[in-house]
Amino acid sequence: MAPLSVLDLSFVTTQTPPSQALANTIDLAKLVDRLGYKRFWLAEHHSLPSVASPAPEIMIGQIGAVTQTIRVGSGGVMLTNHAPLMVAERFKMLEALFPGRIDLGLGRAPGTDQVTAFALRRKMEERQGDDFLERLQELMLWESRAFPEGHPFNKITVMPNDVPMPPLWLLGSSDYSAQLAAQIGVGYSFASHFSDFDAMGPMRAYRELFRPSDALEKPYAIIALASVVAETDEEANYLAGTYDLNWIRRARGEMKPLASPEEAQAYPWSDAERAYVARKRARLFAGSAKTVAKRIASFVEETQADEVMVTSSIFDHARRKRSYELLMAEWNALSPARPVAAAAEG
Repeated sequence: MAPLSVLDLSFVTTQTPPSQALANTIDLAKLVDRLGYKRFWLAEHHSLPSVASPAPEIMIGQIGAVTQTIRVGSGGVMLTNHAPLMVAERFKMLEALFPGRIDLGLGRAPGTDQVTAFALRRKMEERQGDDFLERLQELMLWESRAFPEGHPFNKITVMPNDVPMPPLWLLGSSDYSAQLAAQIGVGYSFASHFSDFDAMGPMRAYRELFRPSDALEKPYAIIALASVVAETDEEANYLAGTYDLNWIRRARGEMKPLASPEEAQAYPWSDAERAYVARKRARLFAGSAKTVAKRIASFVEETQADEVMVTSSIFDHARRKRSYELLMAEWNALSPARPVAAAAEG
């Protein structure tokens, strides 16, 4: 069975202010480390009222310090917002502090709206169009030190210089990043939890086009999905009301803190909104542990994913923790021969 991992966004709710959301993320990381989850990734979002953390590298350091074996990484750093040198320095520093436990996941999007993206980059050198490829190449060159002879960057030392950069991962919600990850020979993670793109295409393209590299000999793909697990299917569907109302609000451009299931239940749903939510629910893995674990197992078989990364925006922190507990217990029951913490390194 594929190992399970966690993507946490430090969710802000109507009852959980941002500072508490960050504390909850650290608390969750300690729990899933004990439970045997393989990775714990943090995302980069800016000016989004429902997500507290704009700086995954800071959270990675905090979580690395309070966990024992789980890999901790970015899911991801939005490379268009940052100088590649700064990304290299920060993640080499994290690798030095937590050797063998850090992942560097990279995304193309800015992780925010256009105005905030402009505020993030307005003092950078003016560039035309999408410069992700240029930044990615530079980031990789900081590690390989293969700048052309005479290039001024050859004079720069990326500190700490006695540790490697952590493994690179490309994140995507379509087939572009899948093809690029395959061409450069790095890990790939598909964001099925929010993408309307069929996962089969990108996952297949990544495997078929993969070229071995010094970093990775064979393809390794993570499928990220949204899940709500509770004691019963009925309770999970009730808790998933938080997702329902959040989807409707986002469709209207309302980026608010997450609402409670009670608020979602009291919302005056129109027929069109119910239909919209029903379509969205098709990609939400909600139900009892048995229901969800069997459905995930089928999805893994279908997509040939090497690993499953679960994110859960359950309103109540205690119930979110319980969701991860129930899922791991059932996942282990489906694969009793697999040690709790075992998995391919990826």
